[in-house]
Parts: sequence; structure tokens; C-alpha cells
Amino acid sequence: MQRIVIAIDGYSGCGKSSTAKAVAKMLDYTYIDSGAMYRAATLHFQNNHVMLSNQKEVDKNLENLQITFHVNPDNGNQETFLNGINVEDEIRSMKISQYVSEVSKIKEVRAALVAQQQHLGRKKGVVMDGRDISTVVFPEAELKIFMSADLKIRAERRQKELLEKGDVVALDKIVENLAERDETDSTRKESPLIKAEDAVELNTSYLGFEEQVNQIVELAKKRIGIDDNEYGSNH
Repeated sequence: MQRIVIAIDGYSGCGKSSTAKAVAKMLDYTYIDSGAMYRAATLHFQNNHVMLSNQKEVDKNLENLQITFHVNPDNGNQETFLNGINVEDEIRSMKISQYVSEVSKIKEVRAALVAQQQHLGRKKGVVMDGRDISTVVFPEAELKIFMSADLKIRAERRQKELLEKGDVVALDKIVENLAERDETDSTRKESPLIKAEDAVELNTSYLGFEEQVNQIVELAKKRIGIDDNEYGSNH
């Protein structure tokens, strides 16, 4: 059966990661969390007290940056490892959210991580989400999705995620953080967040989680060229 690359871009808080994970699971594809890679790089720089304006420091620390993904056998969840250490919870904190866009716009950081992402997706059969997957990482992806949602709804979703991890953050602070990240991501010189011309836009403001997952899976089936009966008989 033909295997394709599914590239999902969009604003922070649209549910890209959780949706991409579910789509990958339904299609028996590999999920690659590019956002986690940039968050891990941000944590790496913070741990090593790197001044982002110091090019030599940035380059030196990129040489010692290794990001991998491993499935937790206890819960089946994919988790992020930075230089061999599980940092999944740490990279989801507001401390990282406040600085990840600044790190992400550095040309050398993007070049290093894009190379890793392209390597991970070379055999196809992958779902990857981020900000520039359709435009830079996999411009030839067979299916491109651009996810959007109302800013306040995105902030409420993010606040709920943080609360579930015991991190209490005021809604207005999250709204401010998301708005700043939208601005930074959309206006940066290196790989700005833009909708690819051939991407399908999916506004998730009032879509249930299963609805948005199913819509993408159906689009994927059309790209693969199979119907529900054929797909079901092979899985």
C-alpha cells in the first residue's frame, strides 16, 4: 500500500500535536513532533546558559544537541529525549513556551532541526506537525493541512493542558503568550508560519477532537487512494 507524508502546520494551541498523534495512530504511521524538537532545543540552550545573540555559543551547543523520540511502554505515549534524558514534561512548561519562538527563528537552529526532520521522514508513512512542515521541511508532502482556531479558544485549551500537569497559569497571560508567538512565528525571516498554497485549511474552533482527526484521516485516504472497506481489511 502506498505510504505518504502528512504535513500539519498551524498556530499554537490549535491541537496540532494531539491531532497528528491520533491521525498517525489510525493510519499506523510514525508521528514526528517537530514542536517538541524546538522546545527541546530551547531547553538545551537554557540549561547551558546560551546567549542567543552569540553565534559561536549557538553553533557550539547545536553540535551537542541530540533529540530522539521513544514510546513509553507503560502508557504507549511517545516522549521526547534530549541527549538521552526524558524531558517530555519539562519542555511543555510555560518557561519554555515563553522562549521557544525566539530560539525557533534562529537560522542555524532551523537548519539543524529541519535536517533531522527530513531524515526521520525519508521513508514516508509519517505525520509531522509544526510551523513550516508544508513549506520547508516537506514541500512535496502528499497531504498538507493548515490548522487555525480563535485565539481565546486556543488559550483556554492550553490552560486546560497546563492545569492537567499541575501548572496554574492565568488565562490572560496565556492569551498574551500565544499572541506574541503568532506574531513572531508569522513575521520571522527564517521559515515564517504561512499557509502553503496547496494546503487544506481546517478551523478547529468549534470542531470536536474526533471530528478534526476524522477529517484529516479521510483526506489522507483519498490521497492514498483507498476506501474505508479496503483500509479496514488491511488493518
